[in-house]
Amino acid sequence: MEVHKVLGSGFLEAVYEESLAIEMGERGIAFVTQAEIPIRYKQHLLKHKYRADFLVEDKVVSEIKAVVSLTDADSAQVLNYLKATGLPVGLLLNFGPKPQFKRRVHSGKDPLLSAPIRPYPRSKTNV
Repeated sequence: MEVHKVLGSGFLEAVYEESLAIEMGERGIAFVTQAEIPIRYKQHLLKHKYRADFLVEDKVVSEIKAVVSLTDADSAQVLNYLKATGLPVGLLLNFGPKPQFKRRVHSGKDPLLSAPIRPYPRSKTNV
């Protein structure tokens, strides 16, 4: 990992994100930073959205961490991004003291992803 080799550990995630964007740009890799991911509940599109650190080549969701060690919660975050996007592959990159990367795969067989979107229901107030 070139970015870790140059910077080492100890910076904030935002520093690694920006550096990785420069590195991918120099290598001609298409990406979007802070890619907005819509979330559905049943057939309803929620107002809240996830933001993945990178969407690479419209195929891979990538999340950056700068922690001592990756956790199950970090892996779950990437799997949720995959469920929400329908993409099969995600990468979890840790720029901590000992660099780590984990590949996560999701089958994409989620009925919520293919369900039609219904208008958001209006809340009823009791007067």
